[in-house]
Amino acid sequence: MKTVIAMGVMIVGVLFLAGCCSVCPGSPKPVVKRIQMVTGIKPEKIAYYKELHAHPWPAVTKMIQDCHIRNFSISLKQIEGKYYLFGYFEYVGTDLDADMKRMAADPETQRWWKETDPCQSPLPDAASKGKVWDNMDEVYFLK
Repeated sequence: MKTVIAMGVMIVGVLFLAGCCSVCPGSPKPVVKRIQMVTGIKPEKIAYYKELHAHPWPAVTKMIQDCHIRNFSISLKQIEGKYYLFGYFEYVGTDLDADMKRMAADPETQRWWKETDPCQSPLPDAASKGKVWDNMDEVYFLK
């Protein structure tokens, strides 16, 4: 009987620790990181870009979620005759660089980007770094 009780206590302990490893001392704790970004979009590609995003590929959506991205949105705005895309997402993982590299290495995501990238017109700062989107600085957040 003591063996059964001891095993039960051990199993409960293991299950408890497995469920709380993110709050154990020394474990990285995910903190929501808000990411804002901007890029231009070619006027003649807006309809196609909207159509792509109206029906995103399931594997791409899954990869975004698997890389700890939540609340991802892209907005379109015309300013002085030019069109811009503004993106926002929340990162809830512990290693943004590793997750972004994982996403960039995914063949289906690469295929998606081959559709979306030609629609976009990177701003000069992003283009000089070989990027399509340029990160923006957050200046205010109301929690």
